[in-house]
Amino acid sequence: MLDDRKKAILHAVVTRYVATAQPVGSSHITGSPGVDVSPATVRAEMVQLERDGFLAQPHTSAGRVPTDKGYRCFVDDLGGPSELRAAQSRQVREFFENVHGELEQMLDATSKLLSRLTGFAAVVVEPPHSDAVVRSIQLVALGGGVTLLIVVFSDGAIEKRAIEQGRAMTDAQLGEASAWLTAFARGQTLRSLAAVGLDAEGPFARAGASGERERAGEAAPADREVGIACSEALRSLGAGHESVEPEQVFVGGAARMAGAFDGVETVRSVLGFLEQQYALVGVLRGLLDRGLSVAIGSEHGVSQLAGCSVVVAPFALCGQPVGAVGLLGPTRMDYPLAIAAVAAVGEQLTDRLGVE
Repeated sequence: MLDDRKKAILHAVVTRYVATAQPVGSSHITGSPGVDVSPATVRAEMVQLERDGFLAQPHTSAGRVPTDKGYRCFVDDLGGPSELRAAQSRQVREFFENVHGELEQMLDATSKLLSRLTGFAAVVVEPPHSDAVVRSIQLVALGGGVTLLIVVFSDGAIEKRAIEQGRAMTDAQLGEASAWLTAFARGQTLRSLAAVGLDAEGPFARAGASGERERAGEAAPADREVGIACSEALRSLGAGHESVEPEQVFVGGAARMAGAFDGVETVRSVLGFLEQQYALVGVLRGLLDRGLSVAIGSEHGVSQLAGCSVVVAPFALCGQPVGAVGLLGPTRMDYPLAIAAVAAVGEQLTDRLGVE
């Protein structure tokens, strides 16, 4: 444990090094908040911080720079996200008030917003549709006995599937089927609907007194053709559930972030990792159990990102974390800004994706 004076000195070193990228000498931080001692005392304390692994001295005659351990102590002492500056907070609020389009377009634009706010690479992981809540289902005739199944989710995502029924249906029948499916499926996830659709007996599990079939006490459509269409739609959802594409990743500001690193090889390694979608999702999801979190240097366990820090915040749907927003940059990053930015954007996404 560091005493208050050592913490103040470490805080001053980190803050100045982040701002200048130059090793920090005792004369640069004497008089900083909490550092009201002589330069000689500051030098002695910095020597001790170096011995304890919080600082390093690149050259004998140079000042000192924070180590990963020093950054970790600095971040832990922040005690949570601070507020964004007024202009940045307004920018985030106005973005989510005005962004439109399908889910993928919104998440892609969100990654670019987060990168503009911080200057680092921003990553947004799309929530899996299987965990999203259904808002509506519609059947549309395509001709030739083929019907298009359109599922709209509460997160703004849309799934479309063609069903070969081999028979034509009237607009009235399609409207009735769409209304029944929406009433049946609204508020459920694709995962739960898939379980219904894969039921060997179909969605209507028992016969009613009038010959209609019912499930869970909900009457099936009276029109036999409409009932068959609803069964086929639910079976299509069940069959397609296993082949749902993996989460999509949206990366914004990779080129802008590259200027923050020293060395071409480091930049190449980081950019190469950003192209590995599966590995990138693994890193972000591995941090999500901690909620808002920061992984510094080797803490995230990826050798290609040894000189990087990753700041991650979850966003939720119906109270459950389903996706992630994150920032990737050098360990010499503005942690208060990065943490505040991902926290604010994660909260806004959660609000935007909530069930209306």
